[in-house]
Amino acid sequence: MQQLVSRFCGKQSGSDVGPDGLDVLLSTGADARDDCAVYDIGSPVTLVVGSDYIRGPKFILHELGLLSDYDIGYYLAVANISDIAAMGATPIGLLSVIRYPHEMDDAAFRHVMAGIHQACADLGTLNVGGDIGNAERLILSGTALGVCRPGKVLKRSGASPGDVLCVTGPCGLLGAAVAYFPKRDTFPRTLPAETEQKLLDSWKKPRARVAEGRVLAQKPYATACQDTSDGLKATIEQLMRASGVGFRVNERDVPVDPAVREVAELMKVDPLALTMSASSDFQLAFTVAADDVPACRAEFTASGLDFTVIGEATANGEAVLANDHGIRPLPGVAWKHQKSDISLLASSTEDS
Repeated sequence: MQQLVSRFCGKQSGSDVGPDGLDVLLSTGADARDDCAVYDIGSPVTLVVGSDYIRGPKFILHELGLLSDYDIGYYLAVANISDIAAMGATPIGLLSVIRYPHEMDDAAFRHVMAGIHQACADLGTLNVGGDIGNAERLILSGTALGVCRPGKVLKRSGASPGDVLCVTGPCGLLGAAVAYFPKRDTFPRTLPAETEQKLLDSWKKPRARVAEGRVLAQKPYATACQDTSDGLKATIEQLMRASGVGFRVNERDVPVDPAVREVAELMKVDPLALTMSASSDFQLAFTVAADDVPACRAEFTASGLDFTVIGEATANGEAVLANDHGIRPLPGVAWKHQKSDISLLASSTEDS
C-alpha cells in the first residue's frame, strides 16, 4: 500500500492548486496518509463538490474485454471531474472509492489506480486518495473537488426565453459504442477498423470540458449549463425543467459524428435519435444570451475551443425538434436508471 501511495499520490502536500490567483493550498495530501485531504483557503473562493458512482451495466464493454481496468479507472476520474467542469469550476482534487473482489489481483488493481492517476494528471488536478477495500464485485465511486470565484458557479436553472442553446461538440459516441459492440456479430457487416477504434477511444480517453466550463463562467457567458453524461436529449430536458423554459432545437444544426451515423445506418435507426439518446458523453450543453454569442465565441476561439448553436430557449415549456416540415418531440431515449442495458436505450427511437 505504501508503494501505491508513493507512486500515484506522492509529493502532493504543499501544492498550490488555486486557479486565477485564488489562494488554495493542499496542505495535507494523500502522501501524508491522514484520514482526509486538507485545503487551506485564504481568499474568497467557492468550493464545488460532486460525487458519482460509475460502475454498472454501462461497462458492458469492460465485460466484453474491450475496455481494460486502466480504462475504467480513467473513466471514473473524468466522470466526476466533468460535473465540476459543468459548474464552471477548476478541479483541485479527486477522492475515489475502489472496492474489489478477492479474485482481482494486484496488477489489475494497480491498473485501475493508474487510470485514475493519469486522468487526473491529464486534467490538471490531483488524485488525493480515498477508500479501498473488498466487495463482491468491482465497485468504483469518486468525489471531485473544484473551486471558482464567488458568484461564478454555473447552474442548470438560469436559462430565459430567447437564450440560444449550444453544445461543445457531437454527442452519442459512447452510446453508439455500447449499441454496436455487444451485437456486432448480428449485423450484416462490421464497421471499418478505424470507426471501431474511434468508438472504443470515446470510452478509453473521454474528456471533461474543464477549459470550456471556465470560459463560460469567467465573464460569465452561460446562463445555464450541464454536461451531457446522460445523453443530449436528457440534458436538454433537465435544463428545460430546471430553468422553467422550453427548447426549440434545429435539426440541421445538431452535430452528428460520422461514426454515430455509421452505427445508426447498421441499426436502421435515425442518426439524430442515436446522437441524442442515452450516452455517457461529457460535452457541455449551455445557454447564452443571444447578444453575448459573438463575444463568447471569440473567447472560445482564443482558447482553441469551439461550440455549436443548436437551438433556442422558448417560453412554452416543451422541448421540440424543428425542421422544414414542422416540429416533433426530441428523438431518442433519455437515460433511465431502472433500465439495465444501455444498448437498448441507445438503439431505440421511441420516446420514453
